[in-house]
This record gives sequence, structure tokens and C-alpha cells, in this order.
Amino acid sequence: MPNYYDIDDILMEDEPISVVFQVTANGVGLLDPGAESNCVEKGAKVDLPFWLAHGLLTLEQAVSINPPPCFTQRTRKEIQADAACVDLRVLCPYFYELGCKIVPLVSDKSIGLFLRYAFTSRYKEVLSKSHSSSMMTMPKFVPRLTKEESRGMQTSPL
Repeated sequence: MPNYYDIDDILMEDEPISVVFQVTANGVGLLDPGAESNCVEKGAKVDLPFWLAHGLLTLEQAVSINPPPCFTQRTRKEIQADAACVDLRVLCPYFYELGCKIVPLVSDKSIGLFLRYAFTSRYKEVLSKSHSSSMMTMPKFVPRLTKEESRGMQTSPL
């Protein structure tokens, strides 16, 4: 459940998630841009905000959730090669928070280990840059940070 007054939590819950409908859903055709009727057929793939996908999965078992593109094998390989150079903000501004909420909902349980690896690898780089970087190199580095990482840098006791 999101923190009602936290804008970052509200924005994270609005991240689009790809789902596959496990049942035919009448009266929700507007969710599927390709639907010609007011019905979403069983097996239809639709992008929904996380909050709606989560509700349809946990309350109704009406959908199955596919892991977001930011957790693909390609992204994992990029992070393993050089975690600090990957622009996670472009992939998902709330990479860690969304990942933590996705793990119990998808069949790929390796996402949790991937999140830990990405966090520890990037944390070392963020810590190093925040203590030793000049103001000239910071503009190149900061835009790659997720919202969580940026928030951590702002609260860092320097």
C-alpha cells in the first residue's frame, strides 16, 4: 500500500507494467488500446499502472504480471559489466522500489538478487563520487541516478 502523502510513492505506483489477462474482462475495453469492444479477452497483453495490475492480481487473480523491461537479461548484463554507467533513471526512475514490489508478484525470483547486486555495485560508485568528485564531473553522473539514489545523495552528510 503506498504512502498516501508521498509523491514519490504515488509516482512509483503509476509505473506501467505489462500484464496478461487470465480471464475475459467485460466493461474494461478502454484498458486495451487494441480492443474493438468494451471487453478484454483472455490472453490479451496490456500495459497497466502498477497499482492497478497489483490489485487485479492480488484481489481477483485476473492477470499475471510480466517483469518490467528494466529487469531483463540485457539490463542485468549491462549492470554486471559496469553498474555505474547504466542510466537506471531512463529505465525506471523508481528502479529499486518497483523491484521490491515486483519480486513477490512474478515467477522470476532472481530479481531480488539482481536488485541487491545492482544496489551494492552502484552504492560504492555513488559514495565514491559524492566524496571525491568535483562540480565539473557531477553533472555527467547525477542524471543517471534513480530517484532513490538521488535522494540518498541529497541526504548524505558531507
